[in-house]
Amino acid sequence: SARVSSGPWLSLSYNISNNLLIGAINSENDKANCVKNQITGEYNGVPQVARQYKAAGVPWVVIGDENYGEGSSREHAALEPRHLGGVAVIVRSFARIHETNLKKQGMLPLTFSNPADYEKIAPEDRVSIVGLDKLAPGKPLTAVVKKANGSTVEIQLSHTFNDLQIEWFKAGSALNYMKAQMARK
Repeated sequence: SARVSSGPWLSLSYNISNNLLIGAINSENDKANCVKNQITGEYNGVPQVARQYKAAGVPWVVIGDENYGEGSSREHAALEPRHLGGVAVIVRSFARIHETNLKKQGMLPLTFSNPADYEKIAPEDRVSIVGLDKLAPGKPLTAVVKKANGSTVEIQLSHTFNDLQIEWFKAGSALNYMKAQMARK
């Protein structure tokens, strides 16, 4: 299981919409906004399943392909997965602005060190991210992927975090980090 950012989520009086990944095509069924809830076995929209996972205390990750986040430069596109209990986005590549926005929200934007490893993850797999206690600039992390048959596959993941961005992650978000810095003054 992925480690959730250690910082608290700041209270917002903001209505989070229900458009999380609704246009993304599910590789399992070639449908948009139709994913399987791994707890119930039922299919539903992405925001609904994310809310069910959050209510059950189940952290989740997004597995994506090339140029993830293209056209999603708004802060909301990164805020919504964090708000709904997401902890990481693992992709072949990111749109640059979206990757930075995910970091600001305390998410883990990670890329497959070997882009072909994308093909090793199936929708029913369980993903654990290890090495977060030693998160450092330029140091890869590992995804341990537990397959439905019980076997595991280890996949190396890369990141572009600098020292300050790692502090954002540890605090739970850039805003949490800044709030803590202000409180120290």
